[in-house]
Amino acid sequence: MGIELAPGNNQVGVFFVDFGLPAEVVLLDSFNTTNQSILVVGEEQDDYFGKTSGMGFTRLFINAVEERPESEAILDSMFFNLDVVSVNGQDLENPKFYSVHRLTEQLQDTLYYNFNELSFEENPIASSEIEFGETKDTTLMIPVTEAFAEELFGKMKRGTEFNNLFTFREYFPGVAIKAREGDNTTIGVNLGFETGITTFFHYPGDTVATTYEISTASSRSFNSVKSDRSGTPTAVVTERQVAYKTGGIVGAKANLGMVIRLNTEPIEEFLDTLSGVIFNQVIFEFDEIESYPEDQNPLFSGYLYFTDESNNFIFNGEELLPLAVQRTGQPQIGEDENGNLVPINIAPAQMLLNPSRTSYSTDISSHFNAIFRGQIPRRDWIFYGGTFFRRSSGNDDFKRSFRQFKVRDNNIKVRVIYSKIR
Repeated sequence: MGIELAPGNNQVGVFFVDFGLPAEVVLLDSFNTTNQSILVVGEEQDDYFGKTSGMGFTRLFINAVEERPESEAILDSMFFNLDVVSVNGQDLENPKFYSVHRLTEQLQDTLYYNFNELSFEENPIASSEIEFGETKDTTLMIPVTEAFAEELFGKMKRGTEFNNLFTFREYFPGVAIKAREGDNTTIGVNLGFETGITTFFHYPGDTVATTYEISTASSRSFNSVKSDRSGTPTAVVTERQVAYKTGGIVGAKANLGMVIRLNTEPIEEFLDTLSGVIFNQVIFEFDEIESYPEDQNPLFSGYLYFTDESNNFIFNGEELLPLAVQRTGQPQIGEDENGNLVPINIAPAQMLLNPSRTSYSTDISSHFNAIFRGQIPRRDWIFYGGTFFRRSSGNDDFKRSFRQFKVRDNNIKVRVIYSKIR
């Protein structure tokens, strides 16, 4: 209403604009890997990220009321089981080696970060070579050493160590699970009743074996990561929480805590040139990500979290989740307790790996419109490959694998379709 409808006076134009966002990488500080329910165990070599090694540390759990082997019980066999729920690597037709080591110090009731490590015995209590082939989830039954089996079975039958969980953990603090250097493969080990020690025994005259289980259910755990980036583009990344240029490529790698920082100033510069427009669609994407080996899966998805000059996440008060770009079609602002309009944080926009597995993208049209109308301030972003929580949580995919991806600077794009009346 109120527009003069005369040919030549009003023409609706549709415009298409692409522009890039400058990107850097940041190695996050205080990357908490406590109780993620998945142990990331592997050795990987990459020409961009360098050598990355992951070990899993966990306590063990016993049910003190479960019937133990009696003194006349005869040991048949003992295995350390690994409930493998993912395999990410190369040359899977060749055997990979994994070993389980007894800890020599206790896990404390505190937070552990990916740079933490506990001491453990050099000689493993169980080890084996595994050929995965096409198998990506399986339970590995690794025989324990004869000396350890005899020791542990003796404690089961006669020792006070199995009287309760506390005396057991004082005797057996837990285990470290590690991979062989050069195998270039990572497994995800699910903690719970399927990962732990299974003992098979029988009594004189029995024909059927009985089992006794020691599991990793309800057990404190964390992932430890070592990174040697020497001789690679990311060798310049020497300090945590500092943004670095790494040549013409940037990348994100889970569990290492390396993320992509995006400078969104070009968005503001573009919007300053416009007036009286409607944004039909705005897509942000990492286009044409770098190729990866067939069995080396990239990150599944990620989110665009707001960041400040110190590369920290930004929170609304005491909320657990940091502020992020919100999904298109969802509210972008709301009222705080004082009635002030503030960015809302209920439906973060998820950047998904496209079916072609060559790019990530998400629709940011509503976010773009909110900035254009002055409803929310423009913020720089951090691409994070999971759901970040202020405090420890077991639901963060970015702490449960070594998945990664790399993309060239000139393939980081904002694609805008907008209409204008002129």
